[in-house]
Amino acid sequence: MLIRMTVIARHISSSAVVGGGASLPKRKVTVLGAAGGIGQPLSLLLKLNSNLSDLALYDIANMGMSADLNHISTGVKVTGHSGEAQLPDALRDAQVVLIPAGVPRKPGMTRDDLFKTNASIVKNLTQACAQHCPSAHIMVISNPVNSTVPIAYETMRAAGVSNPSVFGVTTLDTVRARTFIGQLKGVNPEQVKVTVIGGHSGTTIIPLLSSTPYQFTPEEQTNLIKRIQFGGDEVVEAKAGAGSATLSMAYAAVAFFNDFCQGLSGNLTRVVAYVRSPAGSAVPDVDYFATECDIDVNGLAKVHPVPKMDSFEQELFKKALDPLKAEIKKGIEFVRLSN
Repeated sequence: MLIRMTVIARHISSSAVVGGGASLPKRKVTVLGAAGGIGQPLSLLLKLNSNLSDLALYDIANMGMSADLNHISTGVKVTGHSGEAQLPDALRDAQVVLIPAGVPRKPGMTRDDLFKTNASIVKNLTQACAQHCPSAHIMVISNPVNSTVPIAYETMRAAGVSNPSVFGVTTLDTVRARTFIGQLKGVNPEQVKVTVIGGHSGTTIIPLLSSTPYQFTPEEQTNLIKRIQFGGDEVVEAKAGAGSATLSMAYAAVAFFNDFCQGLSGNLTRVVAYVRSPAGSAVPDVDYFATECDIDVNGLAKVHPVPKMDSFEQELFKKALDPLKAEIKKGIEFVRLSN
C-alpha cells in the first residue's frame, strides 16, 4: 500500500515526490479561492508537490480543509486563512500566488458573462497582493483570463508596483490539445508536443497543429481546432449546471507551476503564458498575448514572437485579434473606471 501511494504521489506531482527525506525549496505559495471547485484539487496537488515548502490557502469560506490536507504525509506545511482579515497573513512572504477565485461558468454562460463578478474579485485580490507581496509571481486562473490578466496587471501597477509579475494560465488549452490529438492519432497524449497561442476563450485560442509531426485531413483539422477552442463548453454541458472544468484546470495549473519553478530554480525554462508583452513584442498593437516565454530566477525573462504558422493558422490568428483586443480593452477600462 505504501509503495502504491508513493507511485500515485509521484505521478500527480509531475516532479520529485515530497517526502523520503528530500529537502524542499524554501518557497511559500498562496492559493486565493482555495475552497472552490478548482481551488480544492489545486491545493491537494500542491500539497503533494516538491516545488514548495509552505502552502497558504485563502477563501472567504471556512478553511478547515487545511487541517485535512495537513494529515497527508508530505513535508509541505499548510495554513488556512478565512475572510478578508486573514488575507494579509496568507499573502505575506508569498513568492507565488495562484488565483482560481471566482464563480464557475454554467450552461448558457460565456466567459464574458463571468466578467461582471470575477473582475471585481480579481481586482480586490491583486490590490492585496500589491500591498502584501508586491514581488510575488501572480498566476491568474480566474476567467475570463483575456480580461482578468489585464485587470491584475493594471491594478498592481496602479498600486505602485512598477513591473508586476502577472501570468495568465492558459495551459489547459495545451493539455486539451495534447489529449485530443493523442486520441485522434492513437498515441499517448503525454508524448504529444503542440503549441497553443493567442488568448483563452473560443476563437482567441490558436492551436498550432503545424508544430506537431502529425498529418491531419482538412476535416480532422477543422474539428480538432473547434474542439480545442470550445473544450470548456464540453465540460460545462457534461456537468449540467454543476460547474465548469475544475479537475483538468487544477492539473494544468500545477503543470504550469512546475515548469515555472524550474526557471525560478535556475534552469531557464520555456513556457506558454498569457502575459503583457513589452511594447507589443509578441504581436504589434496587442498588449496581452499567450505565447512562448522564457522563465529564469527572476520570473519572466523574455517574451518570444509568435511561432511560425501555416496559412490556415494565419487565418485563425487574424480572426483572433479583434475579439482578443476587445476583451483586453474591457479589462483595462474596468480598472481605469473603478480607480
